[in-house]
Formats: sequence, C-alpha cells, structure tokens
Amino acid sequence: MITDRLIATDRLTVNHAEIEGRTGEPVVLVHGNVSSGVFWHSTMTELPARYRPLAPDLRGFGGTEPLPVDATRGLRDHSEDLLSYVQELALGPVHLVGWSMGGGVVLQLLRDHPELVRSLTLVNPVSPYGFGGTHGVDGQLNSPDGAGSGAGGAAPEFVRLLGEGELGAESPFAPRSVLNTAYVSEPLAESDHYVTAMLTTRTGEDHYPGDSRTSDAWPGFGPGERGVLNSMAPTHFRIDDLELVEPKPPILWIRGTADVIVSDTSLFDLAHLGAIGAVPGWPGADTCPAQPMVAQTRAVLDRYAAAGGRVREVAVEGAGHSVQLERPKEFLTALVETLDGA
Repeated sequence: MITDRLIATDRLTVNHAEIEGRTGEPVVLVHGNVSSGVFWHSTMTELPARYRPLAPDLRGFGGTEPLPVDATRGLRDHSEDLLSYVQELALGPVHLVGWSMGGGVVLQLLRDHPELVRSLTLVNPVSPYGFGGTHGVDGQLNSPDGAGSGAGGAAPEFVRLLGEGELGAESPFAPRSVLNTAYVSEPLAESDHYVTAMLTTRTGEDHYPGDSRTSDAWPGFGPGERGVLNSMAPTHFRIDDLELVEPKPPILWIRGTADVIVSDTSLFDLAHLGAIGAVPGWPGADTCPAQPMVAQTRAVLDRYAAAGGRVREVAVEGAGHSVQLERPKEFLTALVETLDGA
C-alpha cells in the first residue's frame, strides 16, 4: 500500500509517498513541473521488492511546504531540498530517477554531490542548458538576457485555470487537456488522479510560473528572478561540465520519440513556435533559432561517457513526455536493468 508521510528536514517539510513496510535499496523518484509524486505511484508498485521506492513532492507541489523558489539559483532550491530529504532519512547513496524538470533537479544533485548517487535515470529530462532561449548543442544564448525563456512563456489561461482548480477539459488550456495532449502522446484511460496532482501546483510569482521581465529582444520578455519557470531559464540553470564529477554513477536516459515538450522541435519553445508561424514577429533562424533540447542532452552525456561514465540512451518509439505512464513495461525493464547494474 502506498502511503503519504510528512518528513521535517533542516530546510522544509516534505511530503513523500512510500510503500508501507518496504525496505531495500532506496530509489528516489523526482517528479516534473505541474505535477507531484503521484505521477510515480504506478512505478512504485511495479518495482521489485528488493527496492524501496520513495516519491517526494518538490516545494510548491503536492503536500510539501510551499516555500518560494529563488530562480537565480537555477534548480538548486529543489536539488538542495532533495539533498536534505535524503540526509534526513539517512538513505546513503541512492538511485535517483528524475522526470522532466525533475531530471534537471537530479542532474544538479549529481553535479554537486556525486558521492550520494548510486545511479541516475533521466526520463524525458529538461535540457542541461535549461528550457528555451538557447541554440546549438553547447547551449549558446540567443540573447544575453535569456529572451524567450522563463515565466513569460507560460500561457496565461493555463495559469488561471490551474490556479482556479479547473477539473474539466472544455478549454484546450485546462490542466486535463494539457495532460492528455502534451504530457502523453495519447489520452490516458484514467487521468483523474493525475489532474488532481497537477492542481496541487501553487501559482504566483514565487511559484508557477514566476515573475517576468521585458526584453528588447524577440519575443519581448526574459526570465525574472522568482518562480519555477525562471529556475529553468538558461541564464540561471546550466550544467555543461557533468563529465568532471567523481565518482561517475551509471546514467540511463529514457525518452519518448513523440515528446512535444522536451524536443528539438518543442511546441513549448517560443523560437520553434515562431519558426512555424504560431507566434508572430519571429526574427528568423539566424537571430533566434529553436532549441535542440534532445541534442543538447546527448552532447552533455556523450562528454560524460567519453570521460569514463556509463551512459545508456533508450528511445521509446511513439511515446510522449511521460514514458513511465505510457509504456510502463518498457520503462520498468530499462530502469531495473540500470538499478541492478549499478
């Protein structure tokens, strides 16, 4: 049985899900943006009994204390919260699994504390160079101020409906609609509990999406200093020296080939939307090319492998942004092989 429990750490009070009575090697499952640990429940129940799955909620999501997010630290508010959680439970070296934004969180923890990571699994992770506003496999900024990234890119109607707790799907911007058109490649048969989890997201300038600043560069905004989306802006979050960490735990990178969120042609990247005519005024590929998110992740992991790390990439054909929900058997097989081989 999966139960929720509050854990008081030296940073904040964390809500986490666990399987009552389960012991074994700890596997910490870190959710993505606009979600909670609920998105890992099915994975938790399917993991072999020799593993102890734990799914904490990040700050501002689920039942964890909603402290504000200092975006100038990139994803370190979240990664240091996770560190304090691991230390409070005295888990020792752990298997880390991060999905979407959670992939960036676990990458940051690996970069800062590699001795605490037994293995790392990235599930459709945010690029090591953040979300939006960069080009090239080395994550060069399109504009020095990060124009095109951060909270200004959030759809106001989605933010409004999220904050109001909208459960329906009448609007294409309703959380249920976004779940079934962006989080997955095909609508989920049972989605109520995932929608409810999405609606735990705290909204506002300190949370989702954050504050925004005007920019002289297209599309007219740049990242602010507060909130979730700004914490993934390339001016605040950047991991381009992962190959320097020691020790180097094995890394599994598993992704869906039909992902429309984290993609080299992301439908959430303003530059790509400009290129296809969905956002007016795009200045062209010379000035504002789309972000090659998948290629950027591959380049960082290739350098990690060249420096002696073990990296395995698994591309799941036809799956979208949530491989663990869409193709659970394929996901579990790849994950358990990584855990067993660590």
